[in-house]
Amino acid sequence: MSHAYILDAVRSPRGRGKVETGALSSLHPQELLAQTLQALTRRSSFKPEQIEDIIVGCVSQVNEQGANIARNAVLAAGWPQTVGGVSLNRFCGSGLQAVNFAAMAVMSGMQQLVIGAGVESMSRVPLGSDNAGIDGNNLHLRLTTPQIPQGISADLIASLYGFSREDVDQFALQSQLKAARAQAEGVFDSSLFTVTDTSGHVLLERDEYNRPDTTLEGLSALKPSFVKLGAMAVGPHGETIDDVALMKYPQAGEIRHIHTAGNSSGIVDGAAVVALASEAFVQGHGLKPRARIRSFATAGSEPLIMLTGPEFASRKALELAGMQVSDIDLWEINEAFAVVPLQTIQALGIDPERVNVDGGAIALGHPLGATGAMLLGTALDALERRDLNTALITLCIGGGQAIATIIERV
Repeated sequence: MSHAYILDAVRSPRGRGKVETGALSSLHPQELLAQTLQALTRRSSFKPEQIEDIIVGCVSQVNEQGANIARNAVLAAGWPQTVGGVSLNRFCGSGLQAVNFAAMAVMSGMQQLVIGAGVESMSRVPLGSDNAGIDGNNLHLRLTTPQIPQGISADLIASLYGFSREDVDQFALQSQLKAARAQAEGVFDSSLFTVTDTSGHVLLERDEYNRPDTTLEGLSALKPSFVKLGAMAVGPHGETIDDVALMKYPQAGEIRHIHTAGNSSGIVDGAAVVALASEAFVQGHGLKPRARIRSFATAGSEPLIMLTGPEFASRKALELAGMQVSDIDLWEINEAFAVVPLQTIQALGIDPERVNVDGGAIALGHPLGATGAMLLGTALDALERRDLNTALITLCIGGGQAIATIIERV
């Protein structure tokens, strides 16, 4: 099988996902992605006309993010009309799935240079804008295979696996401290570009969501986010969402609601792109790739406890690569909620010092469809900075799924 090489990875800064305060909230998401594509080619030796396709992850594909945002971003970027584009939705794993699909196209030999990308403007197209909920409002499915909001799932996992409020707050604090250090040291600068409005005025140059002044005392004072949601009646006999979860997992005893706005991922706007090329393209154009895709995998998991999926997707990716947990130098485990990386670390026996070394979505934010592509670029930068070789990127996914990708420097 042919290799898929990573030529480069670029991302926008993450802007707060609120209309009134987010620096990117005035920019159409097509334009945000278009600027990210332009930033990629400005710093690369290949030309837009050589790109055969763009695959873009985007979760809320309605309104401004509907109408195939991939193709429209190509046009907005001023790229040749010969470059196609397709959009996909695998919830929080969409950006990484786009990269993996691009790698598949290259590895198959059918295409030579493909872009995997992701975009989400959560200020302009808020989560839930498609009015589909988590199950498409299919009442029959809801009866046969009940699903619960992700925040309740996170609290259920914490209750089952014995993670405390102090555990998740401590993890959140470390995410903020690591991100603050990384930003102060300019760690992210090599992958970032300055986002402007359509008139060329600067909108954002660096991530703006993180809070470097975060303290454990401040985190501890925040109220749990999902108590009222868990107490909402949804069953024919007054069963609550918490009751539905406990019917499946009575061993939890009760659901301890410990996740807050401070130890959960932030709502932000952002875009990221990754260029993948075949060995023939690399050699034929005298290019020096930064890394290659070693393996990738997806996995399904039980929908009520949906956020444990990274363990299974990571195991599959490791097996496909012929690797062990100890062979991975750095891990990027998406911080949808603090319990997700904590449970994955526990299940796989990962050294915590190798996980999210420059902070994660709790500090920096989680722009849904873009996050997976962003994390791959973050992992690649960290490998190069530390002169290490391998990284595994994994994300939990709504509805009981997960995705993982292993990259290796060349």
